[in-house]
Amino acid sequence: MQQYELTRVRNFSRRVALLAGVKLMLLSLVGGQLYNLQVRKREKYRTKADENRINIRLLAPLRGRIYDRGGRLIALNKQNYRLVLVPEQAGNIRTILQTLSATVPLRAADHQRIMDEIAHRRSFIPITVREHLSWAQVAQIEYDAPYLPGVSIESGEIRQYPFGATFAHLVGYVGLANAEEISGEPLLQLPGFSIGKNGVEKMHDLNLRGRAGNVQVEVNAHGRVIRELDRSEGSAGEDVVLTVDAGLQQYVAGRLGAESASAAVLDVTTGECLSVASTPSFDPNSFIQGLTTRQWGELVNNHRAPLINKAISGRYPPGSVFKLVVALAALESGLVDSSHRVRCIGHVKLGNKSFHCWRKGGHGRLAMTAAIAQSCDVYFYDLALKIGVERIAEMALRLGFGKISGFDLPGEQGGLVPTPDWKRALYDERWQKGDTLNTAIGQGYLSATTLQLAVMTARLVNGGRAVAPHLTKSVGGQVNSSSASKAAPQNLGFSHESLSILKRGMEQVVNDVKGTAYSARIEEARFAMGGKTGTSQVRSISSRERETGVKKNEERPWADRDHALFVGYAPISDPRYAAAVIVEHGGSGSKIAAPMVHDILLEAQRIDPLSRTVFSAHSSQAG
Repeated sequence: MQQYELTRVRNFSRRVALLAGVKLMLLSLVGGQLYNLQVRKREKYRTKADENRINIRLLAPLRGRIYDRGGRLIALNKQNYRLVLVPEQAGNIRTILQTLSATVPLRAADHQRIMDEIAHRRSFIPITVREHLSWAQVAQIEYDAPYLPGVSIESGEIRQYPFGATFAHLVGYVGLANAEEISGEPLLQLPGFSIGKNGVEKMHDLNLRGRAGNVQVEVNAHGRVIRELDRSEGSAGEDVVLTVDAGLQQYVAGRLGAESASAAVLDVTTGECLSVASTPSFDPNSFIQGLTTRQWGELVNNHRAPLINKAISGRYPPGSVFKLVVALAALESGLVDSSHRVRCIGHVKLGNKSFHCWRKGGHGRLAMTAAIAQSCDVYFYDLALKIGVERIAEMALRLGFGKISGFDLPGEQGGLVPTPDWKRALYDERWQKGDTLNTAIGQGYLSATTLQLAVMTARLVNGGRAVAPHLTKSVGGQVNSSSASKAAPQNLGFSHESLSILKRGMEQVVNDVKGTAYSARIEEARFAMGGKTGTSQVRSISSRERETGVKKNEERPWADRDHALFVGYAPISDPRYAAAVIVEHGGSGSKIAAPMVHDILLEAQRIDPLSRTVFSAHSSQAG
């Protein structure tokens, strides 16, 4: 019995010793691990803890402002309240969105957009749910915050365009970056951060963006911000000053009215653009606030193309305005002079085809100045055949046609100056004399933009200096280097006599009773203008149409009517302003476009923006 009890005690002792040993070993392992975690790997895990506790968030910089030459703001920033959602903190996204819909109306398209962004972005990146929240909406969402995990209100800035449609094609607009534009740039992934999509906003986007700041915040386990630890402010974008005058721009846009038209006004000495307008236009603020599918469809499907800047992107046959190029080419060739006379009987024969003058009965015998004033087609047919299309093309290029000028807006078109080599290369066809005659009156393959017509006019009346059009005056308070170089144009080498002849012809166009734009003359002598009319044919009237009684331009469908053109300069005594207008399907240049240029040049001289000191802006925005 004693032996049994002794054995039991020994076995119990061994078990106790074994258990104690196991416990001691486990405690040693735990202690070792704790030592490893708390001592040896202390810094590593402290860093990991801090990463979970501390968030570093980018601060979007204020976008630079855009001014006109007089210091009037044409693009600025206003306060905006934005509703954002962090997917990894939100749990059931659809439930959260359904709850939010009671306070902030969300369309099916909004739900789809949000889900698409969540699918293509990292889960910790905030997603914009809605912009432009009212105070009532902000208050309600803040009240419901405990039941809306991952949802927060952000206060920021949003773009605003106080002149609306007037500057739409010049200033452009901003929008969220797409997947290609983001390309790993963290700043572009911030909710509501916008980049330039068109116009000046796009051309100077990098300058306007600014430099991002950052803030360090402490968060709890649910991701809620507890306190701000540190803040590093970024810098606002640079301000941009344009050469345009807001008052003149408003007037020009208003004068074009409801027409599908474009206009450009230049300083003839420097090439500064004082106004570039295209109608119809659109409100760039609507792009910031968000367009509905219906609104976007109305803009895209409008046959008058409100989204296109016709002044730089629309290409049109220049019509009789191009006769100035032919006249200068002829004078500079030395083959003819201003005394060269041609008898116009209303047409010329070329083979078995007749090329008509716009005046059916002809103009009689004319010299060059009168031919310009009365826009005699036959006279310029004769010049073109004498000097050849190659000389005409070379002169057109010197005057700014057929190539992009480098104008500081996206979308500029170069137009076309045709040559025999061009036709052979494109169509594998020989150049015909008929092609030369069509080119002589600004028809055929020839095309130009409104801006190019204004540039041509400026070069003809400024003594033959190759002014280049430009829009940017300064960026960040520094004079734009490209603009500075353009302000000292080279001399094109035209003879003073040749230019004087053309100017006399342009003066008579408007101020001689036989001139094609006499009714559009400016009667105040100190404001008097010179110019040239143009009407470019879109489609000729067929024999069948004539038989059915359709004879006049206005009797045809709108899309088949002629384009109306006019270029002008003022004052005659000392040219300072050059202007060009093209009215799509407007009909007669003398009846439609010339009165517009009359009003525009008169207004330009009255407000005289060139006489005022140009505003100098420095980026002084906070942040």
